[in-house]
This record gives sequence, C-alpha cells and structure tokens, in this order.
Amino acid sequence: MPLQLVAKVLGPYRPLLWILLAGLVLLSGSRLLLVFWQIERVSTAIDLPRLFIQGVRADLIIMGLLLIPVILLMPVFANRPCWRVWCKLVIIWGTFTITLLVFMEVSTPAFIIQYDLRPNRLFVEYLAYPKEVFSTLWEGFRIPLLLGSVLTVLAAWTAARLLIRHLSNYRVEWPVWKLMLVWLGVLPLIVLMARSSLGHRPANPAMFALTSDALVNSLIINSAWSVAFAIYNLKHEENSSEIYGNLDSGVILAELHRLYPWLPTDRDAELPTLHSQQATQVRTRPLNLVIILEESLGATFVESLGGLPVTPELEKLKHQGWWFEQLYATGTRSVRGIEAVISGYPPTPARSVVKLSLSQQNFFTIAKLLSENSYSTEFIYGGEAHFDNMASFFTGNGFQTVVDQRHYKNPTFKGSWGVSDEDLLDKVHERISTLHTSAQPFLVFAFSSSNHSPFEFPDERIELYDPQKRTVNNAVKYADFALGRFFDKARQSDYWQDTLFLIVADHDIRVYGDSLVPIERFHIPGLILGADLNPKQIKSITSQIDLAPTLLSLMGINSSHPMIGRDMSLPEQQQSPGRALMQFENYFALMKGSEVTILRPEKSALTGHYNFPSRQLMITGEASEAAAREALAHSLLPSWLYREQRYALARGNNDAHQ
Repeated sequence: MPLQLVAKVLGPYRPLLWILLAGLVLLSGSRLLLVFWQIERVSTAIDLPRLFIQGVRADLIIMGLLLIPVILLMPVFANRPCWRVWCKLVIIWGTFTITLLVFMEVSTPAFIIQYDLRPNRLFVEYLAYPKEVFSTLWEGFRIPLLLGSVLTVLAAWTAARLLIRHLSNYRVEWPVWKLMLVWLGVLPLIVLMARSSLGHRPANPAMFALTSDALVNSLIINSAWSVAFAIYNLKHEENSSEIYGNLDSGVILAELHRLYPWLPTDRDAELPTLHSQQATQVRTRPLNLVIILEESLGATFVESLGGLPVTPELEKLKHQGWWFEQLYATGTRSVRGIEAVISGYPPTPARSVVKLSLSQQNFFTIAKLLSENSYSTEFIYGGEAHFDNMASFFTGNGFQTVVDQRHYKNPTFKGSWGVSDEDLLDKVHERISTLHTSAQPFLVFAFSSSNHSPFEFPDERIELYDPQKRTVNNAVKYADFALGRFFDKARQSDYWQDTLFLIVADHDIRVYGDSLVPIERFHIPGLILGADLNPKQIKSITSQIDLAPTLLSLMGINSSHPMIGRDMSLPEQQQSPGRALMQFENYFALMKGSEVTILRPEKSALTGHYNFPSRQLMITGEASEAAAREALAHSLLPSWLYREQRYALARGNNDAHQ
C-alpha cells in the first residue's frame, strides 16, 4: 500500500498503531520465553492457550494506559500547524514506551530468581536504595544486568530510529473536523482497552490469578503493569498506624508480651510473634474445617443479639455449638474480616493485607499452615474471585484451589454479585462430600454474597420480612434460609462427625452511628459447631482475630504460628472480660471489658465506657498514658510486621500435628 494511501486511511494514528503492535509482540515474546523457562510449573498449572490469550488481554491493558496520554493530546497537536511538534511527541513517547516495556521484561528473570514472582512493589521500594541494589545485582546477577542494560539501550535506539524514519516524510492532510470525529471514537475505545471491563470495576492483576501457583499467575500479566498497579496502590497506604504516634519495636513487643504472655520473649527474632500453641482437644485425627464467612451479617439482624428477627435458622443453630455473645469485627470491609478470620491479623488504618503487595506471598494464613501439613485447602465464592484481590492473596498464601462464579453450571440464581447463597452452599456441600471420601483432611473457606446491595435472591424462598422484596432485611433472611438449608444436609452427611464449622460475619451491613467509634455496629454473630462439640455460650468479649487460634485448638492441632489472638477454648479466656480491636476510618478502638481506648490521628487518645446492654459508648476524657500506649502497641504491631515481612511461618515449618 503506497505511503500516501496509508496516511489517508490511518492519518495521525499510524505511528500509534505501530507502537501498539510493537508492544504486543514484545510482551508476548517475552512471556513465551519466560513460560519456556518455567515450563514444568506452567504446564502443570494451566493450559498454554489460556495463559497466552489472557496474557494478550493484560498486555492490551498496559498498552492502553501508555497510549492514553498521547491520544488525549491529539486534538491540540495532531494538526497541520503543530505537526512537527506532534511528530516529536510521538517519537519521544513511543521510544519511552518501548524502552520501559523492554526494561521491565529484561529485569524480570532476575527478580523471579530472587522472589519467585514478576517485579512488584518490592521493585519500586528498592529504588530508594540504589547503592545496595546495584551492589547486589553486580555481585549476584552481573551477566543479566549487563545483558539487560544492553538490550534496553538497543531497544531505545531501535525504537527511536524506526519512529524517526516512520515520521520523517509522513504528512497528514486531515481536516480538523475529521480529526475530532475520529478522536471521539478512538478515545473511549482506548479507555475500554485500558479498563478491560464493561463492569463498574476495571480489571486488576487479581483477575488473572487463574491458578494456585503465584508465579504462573504473575507470568500471565506483564511486568510493567504489575509494577504500575503496585505504584497505584502505594497512594492508598499513606495512612499507616504511625498517624497515632510511634513506639520502638522493642517497646511494642514488650507491651504485647505483657498482655499476651504466650508470645516469645526474644524481641530480636526474625518472626517475633511466632509461638507454639498446644491444642486443648486431643484427637487421634485432627478435624476438617469449614469456614462460612457471611457477607454483612451484623448483630443488627440477630434477635437474640438485640437485632431484628430475620435470622431464625441461625437462632436454631446457635443451640448446637459454641455461640459468641460478644464477638466484634475488626473493621468495616470484607477484606478486613477476611484477614482477621483467615490470618488472625489485627486491623490497621491502611488497606487490608488482602490487597497489599507485600502480603501476596509468604504471609501467614491458616490455609498456609494446614496446607503444609497435608490438608487440602479451597476457597469457594459465588462471584468473581478477583474482586478485592482475593484470588491473588489466597493462591499466594496457602489456598490450593479457588472456586468462583466460572465453576457453577446452571446455577439456580445469578445476580450482580454472582450466584445465590443456595448455589454457593450447594457447591460447598458437593466439594466437602468429595474431599471427605479421601484420607486427606481439608479446609474449605466459603464467602457468601447474597446479602449485598442490590439484594438479589430467588423468588418464593422465604416469607418476606419487608413488603418490598429487594431490601437488606429480606436479603439477610434469604441468606439465613440458605444457611439453614445447608446445615440440614450437613448434619445428615458422613463428614459431619469429623468436621468443624465456623459461621461468622465479615462485618455489619452499614457501620455508622453518632459515636466516635460505633462499637454496636461492629458486633457480629459467631458460631462454631459440628463434630463432637457440646453447646456453650461464650460471654467474654471476643475479636475476629481470636477465632483462628480457637479453631486450631478445637481441631486438635498443635501448631506454631504468629497470631496474637486468644484461644477461646481455654477456661481462663472464657472467664476473662476479653478484648476487641476495631478500626473505623482513621480511628482505632481497643475495648477491654467495658473500658474503651480510642486512638485518633495526630491527637491524644480518648477513653470511655461501653455499655453492652444499651449499646452506648460514653467518652469520659483523655486516656491515661498506659492505656494509650497499650492501644498504640496493638495498632503499630501489624503495620510493623507487614512492612518487615515478619508475619509468616518459619521456613520449613512443619510443626502442626495432632
């Protein structure tokens, strides 16, 4: 096709199309080499066509993000008066784009060797230590460093030369009206390419967590997008626990050792909270575990906890197991509940570790503990598991299988957030029935979604509480119906006698109120039942972070883990006033019995009393120095453990046993 005809058809978009195609070829070629290098792990985790198809999708996202700036400038510069300026902009930006992609891809092998993942947040953080990083690379990766540098420079030179040649004699005679008309069509197209989704959430790397191998999941995407997403996430981590004040790590650990005497005394240990826990139940074979995390099921919907009478099935079930009368969520988001229940991790003002970069691998979860001790581990969800980065966090931290909306054939009902709770719990019953046929113990973690706005659920399942169907009260009642239906089947199944079940909410539907911290809205139901567990009411104030240690003890598992939570199977813990940790926006509350200490950003801590029967918090003034330090230690500890990557199992851990 003659150059003049190409210019007429593609106009100013020809060099941009060249940059797009060059980027896609480059990224796919790099992925091919990386897959060939890691072919044994890749071939056992995913079929190659699926990997490369999804890889192209991820590559289109980063190319869309890189092309948006020049597309936005086209109406101003891509015209006859400014054509020379436009050509220079395209040459500079195109060279930068290709150079960036090549630099990130040639940096990838060395990073994988070191961290078993594509470059991520660590790649960015280490830029603050150029001397140390360069020394490490020079001593340990000299050939890759030199080769990568040569390839990056060569890519920059080649891209610049080709673009200059491309644009040297290139003229466009498009009138302004044509330029604007085409631009109005191209701009939304490029934005859609960058979002890679028509839904209300753009695609994120967790959407590409398709396997139980974190490295393989990272190979599906590209390194430039992986790092760009990590940089984007950094801005959400500005509010760490240091907004309340600072304590030396030794002081933090000393303070918490006083409160939790089972924690180790060695404050210089690599994993300072790692300790041994002796199970209170002695079993010849440890129990299986099923955790059902109920979306937004606060105590406000449980009549016996002071709420509405919309959970009759749960009210029946509570008489069959251990019922927690004063259990409190750690936060107001699902991921906060997930980190507390699965990892026993205390809350911080930052985002949940489910979404943070440093916790996507080698971060403690009970799934990690159990999987290293011969348990099969599964996460089952009715929606898209990439939401809130769940799939990435779970597959990187001990969950061997992730089941989500894609795995339901002909579901009874599918709404905005996925299949109904009936379908979810039918899948749970199906999976644990299958798992129970083998000699391998199992952990199944299920997360419901029917009780989520816009409150969609099947017709003719319940007698509506509110006249209008799609209300939160009716959705809760439906979720409760599905729960009762599941346990009717579970109780009649073979797996019941050797399986422990936990039913717990992630948080309340809406956490609000006129208190500085609306403690009454953190109150949630919690029930442990199954196997040989005798009914009991736990009256002590309990936090979500206490559930995992309690479950391990009831399962009959002696273990070493970093969780600071209390084992509520111990009589002394059941008889204590208890304590709960709550993060509400930028406020952190530590409640011990009825005494509450509230930390505020850059202000003195407050103290108050919480009256449980009346659900009222009364602030009485500034907290004492001792109370403020105790609360501050609770808030600073998880942030410090996260930053230092010290919330993990010991390497080669195999301490859990019956």
